Amino acid sequence: MPRMLGLLVLALVALGGNSLAQAQTKPLVKTLGPDFPKTEIFIGNSFFYYNNSMHSHVLAMQRAADATNKQAYRATSVTISGSGIDWHDVESYLRPKAIGSYSFDEQNNVVFNKLDKLFDVAIMMDCSQCPIHPTLKSVFTEFAKKSSEIVRAKGTRPVFFMSWAYADKPEMTAQLAEAYTIAGNANNALVIPAGLAFAKALDKQPEINLYAADKRHPSPAGTYLASCVVFAALTGRSPVGNAHLAGLDGQTVAFLQNIAWDTVQEYYGK
Repeated sequence: MPRMLGLLVLALVALGGNSLAQAQTKPLVKTLGPDFPKTEIFIGNSFFYYNNSMHSHVLAMQRAADATNKQAYRATSVTISGSGIDWHDVESYLRPKAIGSYSFDEQNNVVFNKLDKLFDVAIMMDCSQCPIHPTLKSVFTEFAKKSSEIVRAKGTRPVFFMSWAYADKPEMTAQLAEAYTIAGNANNALVIPAGLAFAKALDKQPEINLYAADKRHPSPAGTYLASCVVFAALTGRSPVGNAHLAGLDGQTVAFLQNIAWDTVQEYYGK
């Protein structure tokens, strides 16, 4: 892109042009297939744990999409309020016979899981502004690398979750998209473009409420949209028509499912 055109795009994004929000760098990792993951740990902060936790919605979507094998899917979440990626002791989360070592079946019986490895993927995010904050962005780069190396050493694949802009700071979308895409490429990791889906949804339907009252955390619709993006990125499947509705009305669900699938297809260039 010519330099002047690039500056114009960034200027328009800074003014709030959601339709222009994107990463200038293209992702190198575009799929986790053919060995798509069935188990995941989410490592992050309150952006994950709002609205009964994003992992529970992703898990419900995976099981709804593959009901005959639903017991093969597991997910959990380890979150610290307000945390950055450097707050987490990632190695401790993957120690043997700890997190995920037992669960409960539908009859409330304890099931002791015999696992070769605890999780197929570790989905990690930094604090909502840390990857682009002048003081903290170098910490994001450092710990994205460290955390990726730790999870790979445990036989787990690293994945980064691209978070969304604050409702009153739409210019964050393109900045976060770029930071996460660069980190994903540097660490040979998939990036989940949730932030781009937020921008696309708001561009197409500005009246939709994706945020809690603080303009930062997700509303139920925001969590559902992000979960649809995670599902699509992890599985390579469209979330359109998925039976998990998360208590939302059918029209909203259909809109968010389509936005998620379109975003994933566009980001990965498929």
